[in-house]
Amino acid sequence: MKVEEFDYHLPISLIAQYPSPQRGETSLMILHRQTSVIEHRVFGDIAKCLNSADLLVMNNTRVLPARLIGKKETGGRIEMLLIPSWNGTKGEWRALIKGSGKVKRGTRIRFEQGFEGEVEEVKDGKGKVNFSYQGEVIDILQRIGHIPLPPYIKRGDELLDRERYQTVFGERDGSIAAPTAGLHFTHAFLHSLRENGVRTTTITLHIGIGTFAPVKASDIEDHTMETEWIMIPEETAREIEDTKARGGKVIAVGTTTTRALESFSNGNGGVRAGKGMTSLFIYPPYRFRVIDGLITNFHLPKSTLIMLASALAGKDLLMKAYQEAIRRKYRFYSYGDAMLIL
Repeated sequence: MKVEEFDYHLPISLIAQYPSPQRGETSLMILHRQTSVIEHRVFGDIAKCLNSADLLVMNNTRVLPARLIGKKETGGRIEMLLIPSWNGTKGEWRALIKGSGKVKRGTRIRFEQGFEGEVEEVKDGKGKVNFSYQGEVIDILQRIGHIPLPPYIKRGDELLDRERYQTVFGERDGSIAAPTAGLHFTHAFLHSLRENGVRTTTITLHIGIGTFAPVKASDIEDHTMETEWIMIPEETAREIEDTKARGGKVIAVGTTTTRALESFSNGNGGVRAGKGMTSLFIYPPYRFRVIDGLITNFHLPKSTLIMLASALAGKDLLMKAYQEAIRRKYRFYSYGDAMLIL
């Protein structure tokens, strides 16, 4: 299958540069796979689509303020996006590096508050960095790091992004991008869903560059995802098994939750508990083993995310829905509107 089949033209004006004034006050498009019906609602209407047998599974990762701005000893500006390692190697940090002039091995960089680092290796803008800091690097990031907003948001990070580019249910620091489908949920809305019998549970997938790296191959099958770290709690595995036994739907909140659950499928509709790495790439005609529905945002053309959504909704229906969303001026990407695929 060709990557070009997942291309579309989006007017720049539809790329959301800021979140909605209030969390959750967003539009919702509902895709019904069996009938190919497309509905236009508001996000709160998701409650009308779920019942007491259903389960929402959410990714409880939190975004690290992983973007650092510093200076070389020569005075040149350096910008880094730090990518934590979750392979058991404590203290190892990869980075996307860009700056004025050439950045080479041995380049020393000075950041705020006396924080310093040295480039250990670098190639094609990717490298490894060693930091001369006695404590946890994550702690210093919380003080001097910037929220790593996606490049299509054409502004610097602001104070509001510290709150709005995080989900209200996030618990575990470790991602360099938000699980954006979760940004629509408020504490009050989650409480209302639970009051009506809808159950919720969580997994962890720390989002790295694999989730949003561009597909450079012309054929989908030639693309390889970078690995990302997953944890599935025992409680979540039990909740999913119970939901399936009761005839309920397992609804994944986001593409990262989907990849986590499908990566740990036990082959019987459920998942096995545990933790590990995944490089699962989901695209048509993938057969889903765990999830029955998906809450997601509107994604970039030719991205692995739009391919995953197409695998569930069907490519023709999804691409038709995107054209309708453009006509109706939905807001796209991370801070944009939502889609529910049932």
